[in-house]
Amino acid sequence: MSALSHAQIWGAIDALAARLAMSPSSLAKMAGLDSTIFNRSKRLSKERPPRPRWPSTESLAKVIAAAGISFADFAALADDTAASPIGYAPLMGFNEAAQAGHIDPSGYPIGTGWDVALVPGVAEEGAFMLEISGHQWAPIYRDGDRLVISPSLEARRGDRVVLKTRSGDMRVMQLAQRSAQKLVLAALNPDQPGLTVDLSELVWMSRIVWASQ
Repeated sequence: MSALSHAQIWGAIDALAARLAMSPSSLAKMAGLDSTIFNRSKRLSKERPPRPRWPSTESLAKVIAAAGISFADFAALADDTAASPIGYAPLMGFNEAAQAGHIDPSGYPIGTGWDVALVPGVAEEGAFMLEISGHQWAPIYRDGDRLVISPSLEARRGDRVVLKTRSGDMRVMQLAQRSAQKLVLAALNPDQPGLTVDLSELVWMSRIVWASQ
């Protein structure tokens, strides 16, 4: 059997909890563990970029014993998650993330206050999620939509992006043109104007690679 990935191990824990009609926290308590040990916020480190944290072999052994299954059964649950891959990424509301101290000058999430959420597939290293509040980017993105942002992928013409300027503004726009001196960006809302930004005024810009719509 090949080695199980970080996403498969955590996916199997989530799947086992669902099979027993309980939350991962309840599963941990049933196994005599701290109720927070399987929280999604514990599955990635707080450093930049976030690093995967793995459950200990002791905690896995206790959960498997408490659930009354074999390790082979647990491994089968992990294999099932490989057929429909899942991953995890830091999550924060867009307006909160726009404040200082949450995203560094390279466009990566830092500091505390981030939650952790499931993302489709295995997200690029350093990817994070922002949850939209309000309707300023309708009809493309609406209140409650979640955007997966990838700082490690270069934005290309036509891509939807999140960018932050030295004035402190953080926006969601579409990259229309890029030259050696400036960016030309189109608004997602047809009622709003586009934007031209000198590269000297740009702090960071990252591609939106997925949205929950």
